[in-house]
Amino acid sequence: MEVKIGVQHSPRELLVDTDDTPEAVEKLVAEAVSGEGVVTLTDTKGRKVIVPAAKIAYVEIGGGVAGTVGFRS
Repeated sequence: MEVKIGVQHSPRELLVDTDDTPEAVEKLVAEAVSGEGVVTLTDTKGRKVIVPAAKIAYVEIGGGVAGTVGFRS
């Protein structure tokens, strides 16, 4: 699953592919924002992404688009 995190004062967003469920990601973000902690996500390769909750502008949780190679009609 694909998670996009917009960070304040940054022109680019973070893109993390994770095996977590959308509900689990939403819960992590909600808990971090309410407690002003950090959001820690682990991607599909085992790397961790840590973002301070105070700097999060938005979080987009989605399925992503798999297998889009070539032309489509």
